[in-house]
Amino acid sequence: MPDFDDLLAANAGYARDFALKGAAPYAVRGVAILTCMDARLEPLAMFGLSTGDAKVLRNPGGHLDEGALNGLILAVQLLRVNRICVVEHTRCAMAGGDDQAVFAKIAAATGDDASWCTFGADPDQPARVSADVAKLRAHPLVGPRATIGGFLYDVDDGRLSQLA
Repeated sequence: MPDFDDLLAANAGYARDFALKGAAPYAVRGVAILTCMDARLEPLAMFGLSTGDAKVLRNPGGHLDEGALNGLILAVQLLRVNRICVVEHTRCAMAGGDDQAVFAKIAAATGDDASWCTFGADPDQPARVSADVAKLRAHPLVGPRATIGGFLYDVDDGRLSQLA
């Protein structure tokens, strides 16, 4: 399948110098990061972490949805995570309006109807981060075992600000 040839060629180089054989399957530094899928974000680097130090979960907007919650429960219960960072970022498409606005953008760009999806778009990032952090702190399988912080990452200067 030629559509992936460039990626497979890059993987061959990666595999040639592969240095992670035998790496621990848990978060060595005890950190989990929930953040956005935006390609401008480097979740490990922004916290000075390296491969193996943290569990990283990504989704549109970096919101605490059901999948992220399940992943964080597993991270805390089984993978030695004791600190969770919820990270949203500036100039995020998921902060430009609500889900209705996202549906309208998709329809305008492609003509497709995505109204059956739930993206969790929310223009009030500080409130959303605080709500997600509060939900994690209150969760019986997460809160008693982990310290949770909420952050906003600035895509223009690389700085993190703690919001919660």
